[in-house]
Amino acid sequence: QVQLVESGGKLVEAGGSLRLSCAASGRTFSRYCMGWFRQAPGKEYEFVSAITWNGGFTSYADPVKGRFTISRDNTKNTVDLQMNSLKPEDTAVYYCAAGSTVGDVRRKQVDYWGQGTQVTVSS
Repeated sequence: QVQLVESGGKLVEAGGSLRLSCAASGRTFSRYCMGWFRQAPGKEYEFVSAITWNGGFTSYADPVKGRFTISRDNTKNTVDLQMNSLKPEDTAVYYCAAGSTVGDVRRKQVDYWGQGTQVTVSS
């Protein structure tokens, strides 16, 4: 079993930056592709970004391309999401997830979810 715990969410002003982190427990972390999702108030879960097991390939949803960067450190069992040029529409609860492939993660076909961390971007 892999347990995921997100951290770093807070209130920020539009145009600001924020770095989220997801800490995973268990030696199986490196076997998984990792991803970030978000759920804005009144909306469904939305794919944000994904990264392969070794960090060699990344994928981003169109609304965050050029602004967000996903990365991972398998020696520390962490995956981060650097968010720049934040917009009010980025306001959401952000979730970390683990799946078999980037494609699976993009389709929300994941094996594990974190508890989420709140990101609020003021206008």
